[in-house]
Amino acid sequence: MARYTGPKTKISRIFGEPILGNGKYLGKNSNPPGQHGMTRKRKTLGEYALQLREKQKAKYTYGVLERQFRGTFQEAARRKGATGENLIKLLEARLDNTVYRLGLAASRPAARQLVSHKHITVNGHVVNVPSYQLKPGDIISITQRTADSESLMNQFKGKNPKINWLDWNEGDLKGTFVTYPERESVPENIREQLIVELYSK
Repeated sequence: MARYTGPKTKISRIFGEPILGNGKYLGKNSNPPGQHGMTRKRKTLGEYALQLREKQKAKYTYGVLERQFRGTFQEAARRKGATGENLIKLLEARLDNTVYRLGLAASRPAARQLVSHKHITVNGHVVNVPSYQLKPGDIISITQRTADSESLMNQFKGKNPKINWLDWNEGDLKGTFVTYPERESVPENIREQLIVELYSK
């Protein structure tokens, strides 16, 4: 399973930002994790360390392990255009991420669970593969048994209006993957060029 199940706050403290959701503890304790985190001075990271950290940040953010992430990068490199931007587009086009962006789940792990448990359909067919790559025009919806579940319906929070590459029909409970997002529209704080440099070595 391509997912991180350890303490989320620990990962957020490593990067100094809430990349796994709730960041309410960062203000109280922004020190690095570990017994000596409070006294340990932050070292100036070298070029390789910065590149590696950026890759790790992207992997944790989208819930992807190394092998799958490398495959996504290779696909991004094969496509026309800037490899870094293509990488972000492919990560955003994952089904679990799109379910999260549509507001059908409060977090990416929750969206992944919805997909894995067969609550989500793509173009009318149930898809239970979180890494499924959507294409422009694909229609994402929920199954009837999900619509009949009050507990699941109460979790829906509505789509963020800033996510302009997705369209959501509240009445039909259907969303459309309109197009691949432009990099400036994606709110994630990831310096994808560092990842490109890392894999180019």
